[in-house]
Amino acid sequence: MGYEITNKKFNSYLEKWSEDYDIYAPIRIIAGGRYSDTDNIRYSKVSTVEEIEYKSKSDFSAKEVLFPVTETLFNILDDHLIEPKYNERKSLIFLRSCDIHAMERLDKIFLNNGECPDYYYKRRRDNAKFILMGCTNSFENCFCVSMGTNRTDNYSMGIQFYEDKVHIEVKDEIFQSYFNDDKEIEFTPPYVKENFYNVTLPDIELLDNVLFDDDMWEDYADRCIACGRCNFSCPTCSCFTITDIHYKENPRNGERRRVWSGCQVDKFTDIAGGHTFREDHGSRMRFKTMHKIYDFEKRFGQTMCVGCGRCDDRCPEYISFAKCINTVSEKVKASERIKEGAK
Repeated sequence: MGYEITNKKFNSYLEKWSEDYDIYAPIRIIAGGRYSDTDNIRYSKVSTVEEIEYKSKSDFSAKEVLFPVTETLFNILDDHLIEPKYNERKSLIFLRSCDIHAMERLDKIFLNNGECPDYYYKRRRDNAKFILMGCTNSFENCFCVSMGTNRTDNYSMGIQFYEDKVHIEVKDEIFQSYFNDDKEIEFTPPYVKENFYNVTLPDIELLDNVLFDDDMWEDYADRCIACGRCNFSCPTCSCFTITDIHYKENPRNGERRRVWSGCQVDKFTDIAGGHTFREDHGSRMRFKTMHKIYDFEKRFGQTMCVGCGRCDDRCPEYISFAKCINTVSEKVKASERIKEGAK
């Protein structure tokens, strides 16, 4: 069912929903970007439709709503471990199609990647509902069409923004009663049908051990500076490290936190005894690439990458992950041609 609603009336709905939900959407932070004259677009709580930045792609994804950048797992008080008080409010999150697909990837990692689901992620995820933000045009560096993430049915409501009104599709019965008096229209959220750049995924059945020592990774060893921006802007990167903090005032008190980390970041692979794996930045790029398009698909039947292009947007060295995938595909095809010629 679709409806046409003025911004003023939709704001009244947001106000009503905020009684039960924390409402998150991308907002524009003026002069908060990489440089002093650039903005930053990231997720934050909103109360009006005018706050929502819908004309541009967010620099960071919504994953931090369900998987915070830093999170206290428990406090240490002498010999006692005390779990912090948890905010049990539900979340209503405005997302684009690729980011909803990214949430499904995070679900697989945190909920289905072993016998026990992640306790901290699950309690937030169980209380989250999605509002799909329609995309009429592709943004720069997006390749969602190639990854099959340009459209989705996994949402409670779908929305398209205009200057003074919104069009809404309501799928979740929980929200249906709010719109009984509104003007009905035929509406489903639009989706991107073509990107500026296309990606060809490699045949994973042909990828085993083909590229481990390939010289393509040397280029990334020279260019990558291990800043981790690709990891932290990516909506599907889920790695973290554990940090124990002891207070100077009382060394018997402290807390244990988990903090975002990533395969491109220094010290991520440090282990006891002073050993480190993948010190070379090219080998880190190889590990990330194979995890995104090979390992994850082997385990779950779909690529981890959703083609949002944020890693390409954020990289200060202009490394393109989309081009990296295409290079891998070309290398695999070339390897197969050589094998065929040798027969």
